[in-house]
Amino acid sequence: MTARWLDPRVEAIDPQLRTLRPRILAEFVGQKKVKERLRVYIQAAKARGEPLDHVLLLSPPGLGKTTLAHIIAHEMGVQIRVSSGPAVERPGDLAAILTHLSPGDILFVDEIHRLRPQVEEILYPAMEDWKLPIVLGEGPHARCIELSLAPFTLIGATTREGLLTTPLRDRFEVVFRLEFYQPEELAEILMRAAARLGVGIEPQAAWELGRRARGTPRIALRLLRRARDVAQVQNLSTITPEVAQETLRMLGIDEEGLDELDRQILAVIIDRFDGGPVGLETLSAALGEDPETIAELYEPYLIALGFLRKTPQGRIATERAYAHLGRTSPRLL
Repeated sequence: MTARWLDPRVEAIDPQLRTLRPRILAEFVGQKKVKERLRVYIQAAKARGEPLDHVLLLSPPGLGKTTLAHIIAHEMGVQIRVSSGPAVERPGDLAAILTHLSPGDILFVDEIHRLRPQVEEILYPAMEDWKLPIVLGEGPHARCIELSLAPFTLIGATTREGLLTTPLRDRFEVVFRLEFYQPEELAEILMRAAARLGVGIEPQAAWELGRRARGTPRIALRLLRRARDVAQVQNLSTITPEVAQETLRMLGIDEEGLDELDRQILAVIIDRFDGGPVGLETLSAALGEDPETIAELYEPYLIALGFLRKTPQGRIATERAYAHLGRTSPRLL
């Protein structure tokens, strides 16, 4: 498979999207329950003069984990240091980061499920006791000393909750699971973002783009930028519903927000594996796509919409998937 246009991970190389992020909790649209709890925790921690408890953010890509981490730092009035699981290769890398944190600072680790075991092990005492064990020397002459750390908050983010080790997960006092956004929430995000980009957008156009953005703000914002391009080529200063429809047609995004690759996944399961069940590795081989990419990017939305069902035996295409592709389900024959 080729890279997906609707890949919500692309924000990492699309810096303009970062300028559209909300900066305070009041500007963050959606995730109402998460915001309510987070507001209480932040106010309580500030009143006590203590760091916020360690936070774990769980969700598919593009739902606002990184944005929330920066908002938390802003609301707490502290600095944030950003890293990722693959980037922290050795215990020394983590030690260098932790020893440079000031009291109350936040360390945000994206893809925290990809931390190496030896790095994860020294993270435990740092999270619990603000201590960093250091081994000096080798062999029988080796000795261990402990460095005291400034109290800090670790915010971990992952798209693969099942890959987190139990000891690491248990050390997070606060766990938030972000949900896919509703079309009206995405429409509100797009109306605000359009104003910041200096482009007009009609409410119905914002709704249409939001409805097909896979419940993901990052994708909605990318659709907005493409719609802006279409409007500009047509010499329009406002994104109209017609411009939104033309943008979506050009990108091959259907009424349910599925693109060609989503439909191909469903078609392969139905046509080549009789609707399933089919294991992830087998599906990956049939599609020519990495298993982790399928599990992280494709499945969550297809499952959320009811097109795909996961069972212990593998993935199964639902009757809704058959109907969406214009196939007749064998269960109806």
